[in-house]
Amino acid sequence: MAVRLVAVALCGLAAVWFGIRVFRTRSMVRSALALLFAMAALGGLFLALEAEFLGVLQLMMMATEMAVMAIFMVMYMMDPGGLGQMEMTHQKRLARGAGALGGLGAAALAVGLALGGGWGPISAAAPSPAAQNHDLGIELMERSMMIFETAGVTILVAMVAATAVALGRRR
Repeated sequence: MAVRLVAVALCGLAAVWFGIRVFRTRSMVRSALALLFAMAALGGLFLALEAEFLGVLQLMMMATEMAVMAIFMVMYMMDPGGLGQMEMTHQKRLARGAGALGGLGAAALAVGLALGGGWGPISAAAPSPAAQNHDLGIELMERSMMIFETAGVTILVAMVAATAVALGRRR
């Protein structure tokens, strides 16, 4: 139990740290790598919480997504390496205000949950990891299958269209 708690804490802190690093760098490549590490830490967090299916799914999806993002980033960005010190943030006042508002909202939620007794009663017995994987698989393959298939085809069409538009401009 103590090892799992340490793993959850380390993966959570790593996810938050790398999430912050995504926005604190001037390089698209470093930002993408920080995002990849943050998502890998979330995958590790799922694994530490014994949600193996979600952890492996998170790691596989993020590795694929980051590979595709890196290809498009190199194709379309003027300075993906950040050698020209391009500015990565825009509308700084609005972003700081939204961050402060989000932080205050999170603090208010934490205080409200602490004073109000939390999220509710904790389940006496959680299903085994195998049962969780089975139930999640049934959910994905029944009710949500059309949503995932539609999203996948839409993303593929968008990538093909973006490539076609980019190639059309060069001629």
